[in-house]
Amino acid sequence: MTTALTKTRRPQKATRPEGPHGSRPAARRRNWLGGLAGWLWLAVVAVPLYWTLITSLKDRSRYYASNPLVPSADPTLDNYRMVVESDFLQYFVNSVVVTAGAVIPAVLVSFMAAYAIVRGWRMRVLRAMNGLFLMGLAIPLQATVIPVYLIIIKLHLYDSLPALILPSIAFAIPLSVLVLANFIRDVPKELFDSMRVDGATEWTTLWRLAAPLTRPAILTVSIFNALTIWNGFLLPLVLTQSPDRRTLPLALWTFQGQYGVNVPAVLAAVVLTTLPVLVLYAFGRRQLLSGLTAGFSR
Repeated sequence: MTTALTKTRRPQKATRPEGPHGSRPAARRRNWLGGLAGWLWLAVVAVPLYWTLITSLKDRSRYYASNPLVPSADPTLDNYRMVVESDFLQYFVNSVVVTAGAVIPAVLVSFMAAYAIVRGWRMRVLRAMNGLFLMGLAIPLQATVIPVYLIIIKLHLYDSLPALILPSIAFAIPLSVLVLANFIRDVPKELFDSMRVDGATEWTTLWRLAAPLTRPAILTVSIFNALTIWNGFLLPLVLTQSPDRRTLPLALWTFQGQYGVNVPAVLAAVVLTTLPVLVLYAFGRRQLLSGLTAGFSR
């Protein structure tokens, strides 16, 4: 009688998949060089902001006697009080008026022009207008200072807020038209055709179809133009003269002469000037990023 001997098989160990050449894949390496470069860039950006903030809270008499990177033991708000009492609110209002007065018309005109260019691309006049807008991107602001100055003088607008608003609108339109036109081209043509079949006019299609679908682009263009106009320095310097017509960037330049070497007061004015920009970016950050990256996801 034969007995069958059963052999128990041992469980085999799982083997790692081999590479194309029979070798195991190398472990993922950490990018130490990229991480170090990122931390260095963060330090380059963060250290000036940190120094500006702590210096604005220092007393003028103790600024030169202390370490610039060490916060003051007894911070003070006297520098901010001094800046606010020196017509800072007037400069702030001027900047708000110039920014809002330039951004709103520029975005409206750019949106309507972009819609006309996209919908009427077969017309030679609109193609020529599109080329004209593209040429506007190639002309820097510094090259047009003298012609703009002479035009403002002829219009008797020198040393006034409209003298800052009108050129700001003109320089904001070319880039706005380019961005908005690219977004309107991404709207399916069938949607426009369905609106036309339903009896909608071009004006109705513009505001009820194109405007809602391109809202991220409109907000992106508005925020970008607002930041650019808010930080503008050359036009207020050339086109204004009276102290009550100054905007915040120009007021910062005058604070240096007003306070002499009072560095904490100048940096306090810098902090107050930057706060509206930070608030605008904080509220519009998502819309700005979605508008900038929308073209890559389509």
